[in-house]
Amino acid sequence: MRNRDNVFKRSYPQLKMTDIELIEIEKRLKNASKGPWKSVIEGRDHTSGDDFIMTGIGQGEDIWSENRGKDIYVTGATKSDVDFIANARQDIPKLLDYIRELKSKLDNKK
Repeated sequence: MRNRDNVFKRSYPQLKMTDIELIEIEKRLKNASKGPWKSVIEGRDHTSGDDFIMTGIGQGEDIWSENRGKDIYVTGATKSDVDFIANARQDIPKLLDYIRELKSKLDNKK
């Protein structure tokens, strides 16, 4: 297993992430529109209009709630791109927490 890990590290050195990079990602996350974000796709989620990302609406919350943020429109994006971008708002905090947890476990093993 260790040999395979070393090969991976040599093959993909750009994948190493520093604490500074984690902090920069977290800053971008904090500066983004408040979540959660939800992709709204024509033909799947509504019958007419553009694909867009709805911001600030929680599960089961009315879409006309005063908590709703501004909609985000992504020009030239595929429906899968819109889904990816919208879900990144929820996925990135989880990934940051998981990375920090793993880094902490690795540091404790040293």
